[in-house]
Amino acid sequence: MLGGEPGLPCYRKKPRRRLVTQEGYPYIFFSALITFVTWVAFGEWGALFPFLLTLYIVSFFRNPPRRRPAGEEFILAPADGKILEVVDCDEKRYLKGRAKRISIFMSPFNCHINRSPISGTVVDCFYQTGSFKAAFKRKAMDHNEHHAVLMRDQYGKSWLVIQIAGFLARRIISYIQSGDALKRGNRFGLIQFGSRTDLYCPFPCEIFVKKGQRVYAGKTILGRIS
Repeated sequence: MLGGEPGLPCYRKKPRRRLVTQEGYPYIFFSALITFVTWVAFGEWGALFPFLLTLYIVSFFRNPPRRRPAGEEFILAPADGKILEVVDCDEKRYLKGRAKRISIFMSPFNCHINRSPISGTVVDCFYQTGSFKAAFKRKAMDHNEHHAVLMRDQYGKSWLVIQIAGFLARRIISYIQSGDALKRGNRFGLIQFGSRTDLYCPFPCEIFVKKGQRVYAGKTILGRIS
């Protein structure tokens, strides 16, 4: 199912850049309201937990400015988190070819804004419903709800970024549609409350990162286009 067209589940018009994304406003408001009510009813200690929860929600939806490294040949991380694996694979669903897959696990404490790893044009977007298994498990890439973005760079090479919902993540949001042009480091979506992002790089490419390494979206260089 084409998932990047207006009106379908994961698409949202890209909001103006703020330090906290607007998707977090309802959660922040509700949590702040609970904090106020418990403070009035039970005092400072009674309001401590909802107050800390409000701070966490604000932190989760943070949207820090990122200055991308110079050099169009460098591949940037599409997500904040930890590298799960770097492997050669056959991607048969969307890319339909050999690629280097870099999987990034985003914990509930990471910033969850997704950013474009390269400059290019969005060829197509695909939204797939599914289960909500733990995002760090291998089965998640095949069975979980996900949103796939197929891109083409200036050299005509195809790239694939897949936003994968996890056990806590129950909502994928995309700001892009087919035909949109993205620059390296541009925001293209987010996943709420713990998730995973897979990047499929075309051959030939040189990858610098390893399993277990922490990376930051739009900032960390994952590799270089050969």
